[in-house]
Amino acid sequence: MSERAGTLDRPDGERLAWRAVDGVGPTVVWLGGFRSDMTGTKAEALAEWAQAKGRAYLRFDYLGHGQSSGDFQAKGTITRWREDALAVLDALVDGPAILVGSSMGGWIACLAAMAQRGRVAAMVLIAPAPDFTEKLMAPEIPPEGRAALAADGVWLRPSEYGDPYPITRALLEDGARWSILGSEPVPIEVPVRILQGGADPDVPWRHALELANALSGQDVTFTLIKDGDHRLSRPQDIARLIAAVEEF
Repeated sequence: MSERAGTLDRPDGERLAWRAVDGVGPTVVWLGGFRSDMTGTKAEALAEWAQAKGRAYLRFDYLGHGQSSGDFQAKGTITRWREDALAVLDALVDGPAILVGSSMGGWIACLAAMAQRGRVAAMVLIAPAPDFTEKLMAPEIPPEGRAALAADGVWLRPSEYGDPYPITRALLEDGARWSILGSEPVPIEVPVRILQGGADPDVPWRHALELANALSGQDVTFTLIKDGDHRLSRPQDIARLIAAVEEF
């Protein structure tokens, strides 16, 4: 079964690029990570799986990511990317959805599930990074980064994965609005499977475990892959991901 492609118009004139495989069952929806896109290894592997199994599958790029339009630095916030995910669910998904979120996508998946409780049937999260702007990113900003944020509103954060990331004051301040890890349970009751690398340099396994423990639902499984990195894109990691999705 072939994959369709298109764009979704947003009210401000921006366009979100998407690709879909028509099939049966709840639609599996890929939610990528910060500065990632829908052509990554895991997203492609799920597309191949969906085509082989005849399963419905949708992937897309947030504003300022991949093939979607928009200025990442000027408009990129958790608020905006949450809105993108909700718009995609509303416009392109019929019936229930299984959200598969990687890194930041795990946070966006949780926010979407909380906003559309009747639409989300289950979630599979890979190295989920809820509250990463406040709990993982902000504490690691060096003095020169804080000076740049104070003076210019943006800091170019070095990355192991390519060009430096523009981290803006708006991103950090907005992210704090969407914090879900605190004293209250995270009100998500659907089944959740979490895959986490023990050697992840970006999302410590204890951070992902904190999310697992905070979820109010009881059907939650946390799998620690001791030698796994952040991307979890090795063949054995992909096999675990597909097995987790196939549970639903």
